[in-house]
Amino acid sequence: MEPPASSGGGPGCGCKGIRSCLLCEGPAQPAPPRQGEDNFTYCPSTGLAVGNEHSEFAGWAFPFPGVFLMEEFISEEEESEIVELMDRDEWKPSQSGRRKQDYGPKVNFKKQRLKAGSFSGLPSFSKKIVAQMEACSVLGGFSPVEQCNLDYRPERGSAIDPHFDDCWLWGERLVTLNLLSQTVLSMSCDSEGSIQLFPTSTKENGERSPQGPLPAGSKAGQEGSECLESARLVPCREVRVGIALARRSLLVLRGAARYGWKHSIHRRHIRRRRLGITFRELSAEFSPGGAQEELGRELLAIALSFQGRPV
Repeated sequence: MEPPASSGGGPGCGCKGIRSCLLCEGPAQPAPPRQGEDNFTYCPSTGLAVGNEHSEFAGWAFPFPGVFLMEEFISEEEESEIVELMDRDEWKPSQSGRRKQDYGPKVNFKKQRLKAGSFSGLPSFSKKIVAQMEACSVLGGFSPVEQCNLDYRPERGSAIDPHFDDCWLWGERLVTLNLLSQTVLSMSCDSEGSIQLFPTSTKENGERSPQGPLPAGSKAGQEGSECLESARLVPCREVRVGIALARRSLLVLRGAARYGWKHSIHRRHIRRRRLGITFRELSAEFSPGGAQEELGRELLAIALSFQGRPV
């Protein structure tokens, strides 16, 4: 069921179409229906999506590849400095109760058209963040060409609907730095396939792990031809995985988590102001050897000058 249509007439509201926020819903319109609860939680130490205790999947798990999560990526002092610099620039109203700052080329995704426009590069404060990313094993060769800052606040009912990021322009790795408060990134899959679950046992430290080895090559979202006797198959559409994002943590989505699962943030998971800084790299088409390599090189040179203002 879709949320009600919004006129976007609320003060500071950027909602269009079916999207809405607390600013534009008003007392005359019912609040959007509550989105489904996450019934699995991602475990960074094992790489498993583990069934939540009070869900029907308690005691079950499955591999959830393509997620890299690093807590305390920056210090409290660095966070304070970054937020102060961000707030010096204008925040523009965005959909679903968010505000945004964009640093990137002018893009028409529907027509697949792209030009530099008024893009002047990523902001100066991001130069240090990008340099720190180089120490992450999964970010080798990562050169961000676009940065999007999003401001979520509970009083606006901020959220973002389940979606895939564009694949024509943006490459495999999506990188997000989570600031000011913790939240949950909810992953959902619309595939018609099944997911193979495996029973778990509890270790002494309370961590859940599979009972015995997983089948070789087992992947989330794929139905194995030969299931273990104790395994359980469930439709992909019934599974929702929550990835807990601590304050000042860095998240990378790639591979299956990037292309096979939609990501979203529910309104109920925004309890205090939360800032998300997302960096995106170029797709193969705009990278060396691609059809639009020259344009990609031009955009990267602008981006990595770190002289940008929001466009």
